[in-house]
Amino acid sequence: MSNELLNSVDNSSPESVVKTTNLSGRGEYVIICEHASNHIPAEYNKLGLSDDAINQHIAWDPGALAVAQQLSKQLDAPLVEQCVSRLVYDCNRPPDAWNAMPFQSEIFEIPGNVNLSQEERDNRINKVYIPFKDAVTACLDHKTTDTHKPVVITVHSFTPVYKGQKRDVEIGFLHDKDDRFAGQLIKSFASETTEYDLRLNEPYAPIDGVTHTLTEHALPRGLMNVMLEIRNDLISDFDAQKNMASLLVKAIGKAKEALDKQQNQPASATKQTSLGN
Repeated sequence: MSNELLNSVDNSSPESVVKTTNLSGRGEYVIICEHASNHIPAEYNKLGLSDDAINQHIAWDPGALAVAQQLSKQLDAPLVEQCVSRLVYDCNRPPDAWNAMPFQSEIFEIPGNVNLSQEERDNRINKVYIPFKDAVTACLDHKTTDTHKPVVITVHSFTPVYKGQKRDVEIGFLHDKDDRFAGQLIKSFASETTEYDLRLNEPYAPIDGVTHTLTEHALPRGLMNVMLEIRNDLISDFDAQKNMASLLVKAIGKAKEALDKQQNQPASATKQTSLGN
């Protein structure tokens, strides 16, 4: 399969803002990719940006969709992806967040997002955020039962240099109040390879407002979860994307097995994790 195909989105309908694939997958996971595409529907007139700017990280997470697709395939898990640029609406942000429709991203001003009226904001919320939220909800409703609790995994990428500052971290494992899966996954990944600089809640953390999908969908259901942040120079071509996904699949399997084993131990032998209020 070509790199171009892995990075494509379903443009069969220009109105498509979200796509769910492999809903019948039998794996114990749900994969979500909120920043899968840099597609800006024609009605938004490129938000006043050049083609070069739209190809930058500000408009999407390069390589993230390809890794998410590989995870979906190798784990036999459903994948929910956002099919329009996060500059139109960032589905990993709640409607009341200013950067759900950012007027500034890194060093770029987004002309089409400056001084949006509440009517314009509501229009994007209804056209982009609500359908995406509903698709994730429907997927989790389908996959979650009294005896089956899928792990929610969201897939992102980040730039090696941010506002002139080099980032040494290569893979971040992010969590909000529930750190069970992120904490175990980073250990499992480190046991597979020592090649990467791995960190918890870097280069972003909950204080940066990046865990909305986790807090909106996973925490209320009591589902284990993790937000993956992969430096995009490490997943810039098909071979690198497939290799990264394969490493993650091995680590994810080991982490799930370890946590399942802990859960099946007598209550007195396990340390209970509080998710907070």
